[in-house]
Amino acid sequence: MFAIRNSLKLVRDAALAVAAGLIFAVSALAQTDPLPSWNDTAPKAAIVSFVEKVTKEGSPDFVPESERIAVFDNDGTLWVEHPMYVQLAFALDRVKAEAPSHPEWKDTQPFKAVLESDMKALAAAGEKGLVELIMATHAGMTSDEFQKIVSEWIATARDPKFKKPYTELVYQPMLELLAYLRANGFKTFIVSGGGIEFVRPWAEKVYGIPPEQVVGSSIKTQFEMPDGTPTLFRLPQVDFIDDKAGKPVGINAHIGRRPIAAFGNSDGDLEMLQWTTMTGGTARFGMLIHHTDAEREYAYDRATEFGRLDKALDAAALNKWTVVDMKADWKQIH
Repeated sequence: MFAIRNSLKLVRDAALAVAAGLIFAVSALAQTDPLPSWNDTAPKAAIVSFVEKVTKEGSPDFVPESERIAVFDNDGTLWVEHPMYVQLAFALDRVKAEAPSHPEWKDTQPFKAVLESDMKALAAAGEKGLVELIMATHAGMTSDEFQKIVSEWIATARDPKFKKPYTELVYQPMLELLAYLRANGFKTFIVSGGGIEFVRPWAEKVYGIPPEQVVGSSIKTQFEMPDGTPTLFRLPQVDFIDDKAGKPVGINAHIGRRPIAAFGNSDGDLEMLQWTTMTGGTARFGMLIHHTDAEREYAYDRATEFGRLDKALDAAALNKWTVVDMKADWKQIH
């Protein structure tokens, strides 16, 4: 009888040990997946293959850490860009906040359209109207004052659809990708059509990307010494537009190295991906985020005003860039 009980105990202990081993193995496997929010589809495999190829010493495609530069668009690539660009939402809120000091805006476009929430008239104002709004709401102050305004706004503003802070509407799969690249010796940069000083105040906290690794559009600033205090004053003049063909120029000016990986989502990123991938030598990687998930986020591409993906989508097929289908390739969005 004792022998039977002893045998049963040994069997039970062995079963428990096997079960514990399986749990540990599954847990270890989960921990080794650097991209858990990505489905096991072609884009995830392409990312992992590229990273392994350029980081394996002795590989013909090995790239030294100093040359492992990856650049990311921001709007629509790292966080939500519909129903409008986040910085445009900021500018509209700034117009409304400053309107009491500018009674003339009630009868002047594009400010009149903003105050009356006339999105059709605002859209008709086009790029010229957008520049006017930016100049009126982003200039006439020091860089420190502007940074404070941005930081306060980003902490309190809410997206109209999800009712959450914009900084909570970053894409979880892309946060994992940023971390995965950095863990493999990459230096990650934001290269945005948005304002460089709009993105810098919060980029490190949200993306782990420090201010010096943000490239973006800018307005002119000048050094001044009011009351003996050194300041940088923001002028109502465009300095540089970091969009489309401007992105490679911005990369060259700020980074000084050609990236080996580029990630975007729209035609505004076309030239950045071309600059990154259409060259000989080192292995290169280009990726486009295609917004296909109307249920969890938004679905848009060729016909949208914000984040139009048309020419770049065609170029992706020709240049063998990886295209992420958000609905099919991502387990979760935010």
